[in-house]
Amino acid sequence: MIESDVIIIGAGPVGCVLAERISSQLKLNCLIIEKRSHIGGNCYDLYNSKGLLYHKYGPHYLRFKNKKTMQYLSEFTKWLPGEYIVKSSVDKKLYPMPINLDTLEMFYKRKFKSKNDIINFLDKKRLKIKNPKNFEQFVLSKLGKEIYEKFYKNYTIKQWDIHPKYLSKELAGRLPIRFNRDPYYVREKLRFMPKKGFTEMFKRMTNNKKIKIKLNIDFFKIRHKIKFNHFMIYTGEPDRYFDFIYGKLDWRSLIFKFKNHKKDKIQESVQYNYPNDFEYTRSVEIKHVTKQKSKYTVISKEFPTKKGDPYYPISNKKNVILFEKYKKLILKEMNKNIFFEGRLAKYKYFNTDEVIESALSLFKSLKKKYKP
Repeated sequence: MIESDVIIIGAGPVGCVLAERISSQLKLNCLIIEKRSHIGGNCYDLYNSKGLLYHKYGPHYLRFKNKKTMQYLSEFTKWLPGEYIVKSSVDKKLYPMPINLDTLEMFYKRKFKSKNDIINFLDKKRLKIKNPKNFEQFVLSKLGKEIYEKFYKNYTIKQWDIHPKYLSKELAGRLPIRFNRDPYYVREKLRFMPKKGFTEMFKRMTNNKKIKIKLNIDFFKIRHKIKFNHFMIYTGEPDRYFDFIYGKLDWRSLIFKFKNHKKDKIQESVQYNYPNDFEYTRSVEIKHVTKQKSKYTVISKEFPTKKGDPYYPISNKKNVILFEKYKKLILKEMNKNIFFEGRLAKYKYFNTDEVIESALSLFKSLKKKYKP
């Protein structure tokens, strides 16, 4: 048998945070079981042959809505300012993304005098859809057909392999529309990058004698041997946990291609989006935010795919209905002190800070349930 006070499936941000809190606050032994060869989940970063720190699974732009979450992580890292500036390449011009006042002035080749001026202008462009029911209708009702066609439609099809009219409007709502010149990709003021990287932060977090980590182990091959004395936390796909009893949930995955260049920097900013060109969706030069001093730089390109590790839950009608069925089974597991946490387990797109906040919230619940 594999036994521990607490068993955590997955060594991503959720697993590391909960192991740290449970071991330090409740003084319980925690065993983390991870199928990959490293901790940190998709936040994992490492150094390449040129000594450049890069994000293996795509850029993670850490920002905070809640200052307490940042204060908690500050126990394990120092910070660099998060200068997350993204451009969208449309007709060979680079536009600020998300859509802001500069984007609109560049695209329509005119100046706007005030916020009301922009609103009145867009009111003539947008389609009058009272209750948008999907991604396409949401963007058309806010910005009109021209912006939708150039910036949103093809990028969305490339990313999801689904037409925007079959995706939820909540997905479109993740990208704000601004009437000011704020150039940053995220609206939160607390924007930071761990100074020595995400992996180093999670290593420090789990540096506790009460935490053991077993890497390169598939939970599903050993689940019959597992015994926990207090809690189990599962951070993987819910459909797989229940042996796909209701069928498979759909996920979108990514293939990353990295290339080193003997140059200080190549891009103007950390990320370029390509809605209408190339097979890849974006190119990332992470050096803009890691602030490394080197005569080399590394560019990553992201190619969306159906196969591979699950990254993004696909928010359409079919999957929403299917996950509701699995949620009922998840609630039953909670009665056995088995808890589902994180982006995969909850089949929901979370930002990194939101994932960590949710894990801290779960810890508070576990603390109340814990009976020494």
